[in-house]
Amino acid sequence: MTRQRVFGVTGWKNAGKTTLVERLVAEFVRRGWRVATIKHAHHDVDIDKPGADSFRHRAAGATEVALVGGLRYAIMREQAEPTLEEVLARLAPADIVLIEGFKREPHAKLEVRAGDGPSLARDDPNIMAIAADAEPTEAHLPWFRRDDIAAIADFIAAR
Repeated sequence: MTRQRVFGVTGWKNAGKTTLVERLVAEFVRRGWRVATIKHAHHDVDIDKPGADSFRHRAAGATEVALVGGLRYAIMREQAEPTLEEVLARLAPADIVLIEGFKREPHAKLEVRAGDGPSLARDDPNIMAIAADAEPTEAHLPWFRRDDIAAIADFIAAR
């Protein structure tokens, strides 16, 4: 795994992963940290729009297209899904990279649960804590309420 500080947020669909990551980003930024995120999607994703110039470049066969504007840019690459390591290697340096998804990767993770969903922690030794509204059955792992953002950020920062 990379030498960057990375920490994952994982869980089943609709458990609140994106909301938690969003709130953690804001908390770390409030603390003065530079934060990057990686979001894994289980479906084909396309940030481009049919008819846009960049879309037309890709449709014509470009394997990589950089779309550059005044305050941000995006690089779109046509290839099979990259590994997490490949994506991490392309990111600019940050104080922390928060990773949403990538359940099967061996980085430290926090599992987010809503309701009585099945446990990921039971089969994943990389899950270091659980964020849920009710105390989980895995008593050996630290438990946080999903809205206790400061405590979760403290836990992640200590890793």
